[in-house]
Amino acid sequence: MRRRLPCQRNGGPWRGDCGEGPPEPPFASSEVERPRICVSTALDTNGGGELNEVYRHLGTPTPGGIVCVVDHASNRVPADIALGIPAHLLHEHIALDIGTEAIAEILARDHAIPAHIAAVSRLVCDLNREESAPGLVPEASDGHPIPGNIGADREARLARFHRPYHTALAEWLAAAEPALILSLHSFTPRLETSDAARPWQVGVLYNQDDRAARIAIPLLAAEGLNVGDNLPYSGRDLNYTMNRHAEAAGRPYLGVELRQDLVQTAAEQSRWAAILADIAQRVASAVH
Repeated sequence: MRRRLPCQRNGGPWRGDCGEGPPEPPFASSEVERPRICVSTALDTNGGGELNEVYRHLGTPTPGGIVCVVDHASNRVPADIALGIPAHLLHEHIALDIGTEAIAEILARDHAIPAHIAAVSRLVCDLNREESAPGLVPEASDGHPIPGNIGADREARLARFHRPYHTALAEWLAAAEPALILSLHSFTPRLETSDAARPWQVGVLYNQDDRAARIAIPLLAAEGLNVGDNLPYSGRDLNYTMNRHAEAAGRPYLGVELRQDLVQTAAEQSRWAAILADIAQRVASAVH
């Protein structure tokens, strides 16, 4: 019998109810305990850096350095918002980008790459969508209705979550003007509403500015990885945060999507953090 670990975040306990994480993929090769994704209804202030209801900062950006931005890191739902969905869905890909928060924490702690990390679920407010986008406050996601969002006050969600997140990110970036922004996301191996295969282990996303992508794609492929070029999503369609804070400002950025069944354990997350830190450093040195 495997030992169950307490739910943790940043080395300290979550405040809130915890549930089982996603099942182990059939090809898992170790008996390492799978992380448990926890749903918080209150903010955790234990060792998490600068933190508020919308985002938290780990580390301090330095001029000419690398920073990480994670729009869908959290599955936190504030106590005063009722989504009306089964609790288990808050542990699934529709609620957060599984694995990205842990990887960003490792990047900040072990690789000197500071992070701007979302602290609210994308089901409450999708921070990587335009203010006018229908999916900003989703009424359904991958076939699952979100009844609590039907008729929700969009302006209130924008004012409470979306605008403060992006205002803080703009100020954070302007204070340092990094050489490269690493935009970190993850994707499910299979959508419930599609039978399409998603064989890529990592995807690189971009819109008009593909400077960093063109350097990173062959570097990732050289690691033996199956790399999606603007796959499984296209940065030409879903790229709001980087469009606003990188492309509009002429800042180079590397948009990365990691397949979620490959970022489940602490060992896998550390491995990906090391890969991304190395690739980002090489891209930052070469991009112009």
